[in-house]
Amino acid sequence: MDRYDDKIVALLSRDGRLSISKLAEAVALSRSAVSERIKRLEERGIILGYRAVLAEPLGQISAFFELSFRTTRCEQYGARIGQIPEVRLCYSVSGATDMLVQVRAESMARLDAIRQQLEALPQLSMIKTHTILSELVDRTR
Repeated sequence: MDRYDDKIVALLSRDGRLSISKLAEAVALSRSAVSERIKRLEERGIILGYRAVLAEPLGQISAFFELSFRTTRCEQYGARIGQIPEVRLCYSVSGATDMLVQVRAESMARLDAIRQQLEALPQLSMIKTHTILSELVDRTR
């Protein structure tokens, strides 16, 4: 990747709907050069796709669950956790915690029900709930 690719990726990260014309103007290249660069970035797996980012519906509660297991084979739990519709992200992580699970629930009662589902996982040794109070930085949008 060179500076042109870096700038194209940065611009598309902020707004995946930018037209080729606007990108070409912003990076000072021709439309065909920008199109070819985007095609190569996609082929190389640097750009994996484009998506719509929706505003979080009002009244929803977001939280992270921190999970630790007596056995650390997280992949055996990922599919089961993924069946919970409110789960947005699930990561296997290093350190004392084995997994981080982000959820978005419609109410505290539903958040509690999700926690109970997670508590039923075999070999679970610890669960902590971190309710999100406010979003300070989000570079995924």
